[in-house]
Amino acid sequence: MSQKRSVAFHTLGCKLNFSETSTLSRMMEQEGFEKRDFDGLADVYVINTCSVTDNADKECRQLVRRIQRRSPESFVVITGCYAQLKPKEIAEIPGVDLVLGAAEKFNIAQHIRELSKGDPARICSCDIDEVSGFHASFSQNDRTRTFLKVQDGCDYNCSFCTIPMARGKSRSDSIENVLKHARKLASDGVKEIVLTGVNLGDFGKGPEGNKHQEDFFGLIQELDKVEGIERYRISSIEPNLLTNDIIAFVANSDKFMPHFHIPLQSGSNEILGLMRRRYKRELYAERVKLIKTLMPHCAIGVDVIVGFPGETDAHFKETFDFLHSLDISYLHVFTYSERDHTKALEIKPVIPVHTRNERNKTLRNLSYMKMQYFTEQHNGQTRKVLFEAFEKNGMMEGYTDNYIRITTPYRQEWANEIVEWRM
Repeated sequence: MSQKRSVAFHTLGCKLNFSETSTLSRMMEQEGFEKRDFDGLADVYVINTCSVTDNADKECRQLVRRIQRRSPESFVVITGCYAQLKPKEIAEIPGVDLVLGAAEKFNIAQHIRELSKGDPARICSCDIDEVSGFHASFSQNDRTRTFLKVQDGCDYNCSFCTIPMARGKSRSDSIENVLKHARKLASDGVKEIVLTGVNLGDFGKGPEGNKHQEDFFGLIQELDKVEGIERYRISSIEPNLLTNDIIAFVANSDKFMPHFHIPLQSGSNEILGLMRRRYKRELYAERVKLIKTLMPHCAIGVDVIVGFPGETDAHFKETFDFLHSLDISYLHVFTYSERDHTKALEIKPVIPVHTRNERNKTLRNLSYMKMQYFTEQHNGQTRKVLFEAFEKNGMMEGYTDNYIRITTPYRQEWANEIVEWRM
C-alpha cells in the first residue's frame, strides 16, 4: 500500500445505506485514509450492499469482478444486508478479502488494519439476534439533501422480506441525539434533511429494541423547532403507522414538506394477507384521502410489488384499478424475486418471470402518467425549489417542496439555495 492509504465506496440500495456509507467514509478519513472515486484506483474498495432483490446480489458480484480487473492488489470489503445474510457465499467470491456483518460494519477501520493480501477472506459477523445498539449515521458532502438515520431494524414479518434477518430488531436513536445531529447539519449549511430508517414510523424503541420510550410524532414536533434547517422529508412510512396526527402536523408545518412515500405493495386484500402486511387497502385509501384533503398539492409516492406468488391476473387488475383510482403522484415498482428463508417461498403458484416483467412495465407506465398529471396540475404556480450543487452538461436539478424535479441551465448562485420557481 502507499503511505497515504486510499479508500473508495460504492452503495447499493436504500437511502439508509447511503447515510451509513457516508458515515463509514468520514470514519475512514479520520483514520487517515484518502477518499477516492470508486471508478478510479484505491487501496481499499468498500461495497455497502443491499439484498432486497436478486439484482442487488448480482450487482455486488459484478462490482467485485470489475475491481479485480482494474486493481487486483487492492483490498475488497463487503458489508451491508447481503453481507449479513450470506457471508460465506460472499467470502467465496474471488477477490473478496473481508466480509463485515451488521454488528461489525462500524469497526471497519480496525478490521482493515488487520488484513493481509492473499489470505483467505475473513468473515466478521454474528447471528442477527445478537445485534443491538444504534449507530447514528448521516450523509454529508454527497448531495444537497442529507439523509439522517434515526431508526434501524424491523419487528414486522412480511413474508417476502429479508430485512429483519439482515438488520435485526427495531431500535432507534433518542430524540435528544437526533436533534444534536440536526443542529450540527444546520451549522454546516445543510438546507434539507431526509429522515430515514427501516421502519421509520416505529421510531422510539430504545437502542436495545425495548419498548417505545418516545415516538415518531414527538420526534417531528421537536425537529420542527430546530433553527437553520429549512426542509424535512419523511423518507418512507408504513400506512398503519402514519397517524392522522402526523398528517395534520405536516399539513401545518412550514418545514416538513408536503410529500409522503407510503408503501402499499398490493392493491388486493387477499395478496396483502399473503404478504403479512398489517393493513388493508381501505386503510391505505383513507390515508391518501386525508392527505389530499389537508394538502391537495402534496406528492404521494407508492411502493408496489408485482408478481408475488399467488397473484392472479384478477389480483393484479385489482392493484392496477386501485392505484389508478388513488390521487397519488408516482410509483416505485418492484418485481418480486425469491429470497432465501422467507415465508413467500411456500406460497403457490409461482408467477412466471415474463408475467412479472409485463406487470412491472404496466405499472411503470401508470406511474409515468400519474407524475405527468400531478406536474401539470401545478402549471402556472410558483413553488420553492432547492437546487443541488451538482452540474451535469451545463444543467442543474432541484426539487420543489412537493417533489417535482426541475432541470434548468446551471447557475452557481442557485447551488444549495431555495429559489422561487414559476412552474
